[in-house]
This record gives sequence, C-alpha cells and structure tokens, in this order.
Amino acid sequence: MLHLRVIAPPDQSAAVADLLAADPGVTHLAVLAGAARQPQGDLILCDVVRESADSVLRDLRQLGVEARGAIAADDVELTISSAADRAARRAPGSGADAVVWDEIAAKTGEQTELSATYLVLITVATMLAGIGVLLDQPILIVGAMVVGPEFGPLAALCVALLRRKASIIVRSVQALVVGFLAAMVVTVLSTWALTAAGLVDRGMLLAERPLTDFIWRPDALSWVVGLLAGAAGMLSLTSKKSGSLVGVLISVTTVPAAANVAVAAAYGVWHEAAGSALQLVVNLCAIVLAGLVTLLVQQSWWWYLARRSPTGAGR
Repeated sequence: MLHLRVIAPPDQSAAVADLLAADPGVTHLAVLAGAARQPQGDLILCDVVRESADSVLRDLRQLGVEARGAIAADDVELTISSAADRAARRAPGSGADAVVWDEIAAKTGEQTELSATYLVLITVATMLAGIGVLLDQPILIVGAMVVGPEFGPLAALCVALLRRKASIIVRSVQALVVGFLAAMVVTVLSTWALTAAGLVDRGMLLAERPLTDFIWRPDALSWVVGLLAGAAGMLSLTSKKSGSLVGVLISVTTVPAAANVAVAAAYGVWHEAAGSALQLVVNLCAIVLAGLVTLLVQQSWWWYLARRSPTGAGR
C-alpha cells in the first residue's frame, strides 16, 4: 500500500475527500480541517492499494491539487487492517504487478542528473573493467558491471520516451554520453599510466583472452542478452523487486565494452576498439528497446484492467 498525504485548499477539500472516499482501493481516510499551514489548507490522509494508486494520483492531478496544495506518497511496509484487506480484494489486478507511473517517473528522473557521484562510479567501473580485460579476469568484469550506474539513465530514457518528456530524454542521453566518454578518457590515461609503471603492457591485450574476448565480438546473442536484460531490469524497477536488478547489471556488456574501447584505443588496436564500440551500442539500444516495450505492455495491461473494471471494483 501507499500512504497519501494531501494538502487541499479549502475550496477543493470536499472534492478531494469525496474522490478518495469513492475509490474502492482507498481506505483509512482522514480529513484534518485547517491542519496545513504551508501551503494553507486541509490535511487529508489515506492509504491506497498499489493497484489503485496510479488512477488515484491521476485523478488528484486532474483536480489541480498540486497547483495550490501538495501530494506526497510513501510506501507502507506493514498494514494490519480488515479494511485494507477489503480494499485489496476490490482493486483490479495484483499489487505485486502494479505500476505507479508518477513514482517511476520520479525515481528514474533522479537518475539523469550528471552528478559527481555518477561520474566517479562509471569511471571507477570502467577502469576496473579495463584491468579485468587485460588480465582476462571475469571476476573483475562482473565487479565493474555491478558498480556501473548506467542503468539509471537507461531506465529514465525508457520512461521519458513513453511519457514523451523531451527534457528527460535529453538529460538521460547527456548522462550516458558524457558519462561513458569521460570514463573512457580516464581509462585511456590510466592504461598509459599503468603501462609506464610496468604493471600492464600491449601484449596482454593482444594475447589470447578466452574468458573476456566476447566483449569485443558482438553477435546476434548480444542483442538477445540486451533485450532480456532490458525487460528484466524494467520489471525489477517497476515491481520494486530490486534484487533482480543486480542480475541484470551483471548480464549486460556495457561498462566492459566501454573499457575495452578505451584500452584498445590506448594501445592503438583499432579493430578491437571498433568491435567493442559496436558491442556497447548494441547493448544500449537493446536495453532501451526492451525497456520501452516492457513499459508499453505494462501500460496496456493496466488500461485493459481499468476498462474491465472502470470503478475499480471486483477482480
């Protein structure tokens, strides 16, 4: 369930309370007249099952509550209530599959910020993968995949494309392009530094690397893996099953491909750099395509449920 806190202007308070009371997925409704001070208005509290949360939030926004008031939502970890059980039974669909679009948009929108932390993480991940490439050590590659923060902007890009938010699309692409370019430049410099220190050499890149040479050899399976990872990643994000996201990060060759581009460029092995760059593009495109299709399917499914149960009753 979600716990909603709504500050409604006095002239909208009755309409908001009636709207919430009429929704079968809403329970534990309380109205505190005049309790809000900034902005001024009535404080309205309620719990709503996740299956109904998206439609409730959409209806509140259509009333224009956020213009002069406020809407806030928090996850409820534990609810012991027969009323809540009845609300869950009446709401269409399953709470485990429910998508709250405003929540997803807010969560992914935060991932588009080109912050210092994001740049450090993607740079460290790429440097780590670069060392893993030279040593032919999959464990380092896996570690780099987990550290890499690139799925955040990729998920934000999928959501923004679905909701047609041009500003978020631009910020997501900017975070990906700038992040990967900065990480690759630093990895080139670090490769030169490690070479000068005698810790690595060009021969390590040219040697047989049976455990990691897939990074610069894209094939049809690269598309398949990227598509599966994109679908699984979006499902883990929208269903709040974050544990699945770790597996997604480990399955796609994005950061390792960028690292191989940098290392190969540092040593002038251009055919390997080109193969790695193609691997990176293939994986990024596959993830975005699969993520967008997954969101479209989820949106269509919930629209179908809403049409079957326009009042939200019964399931």
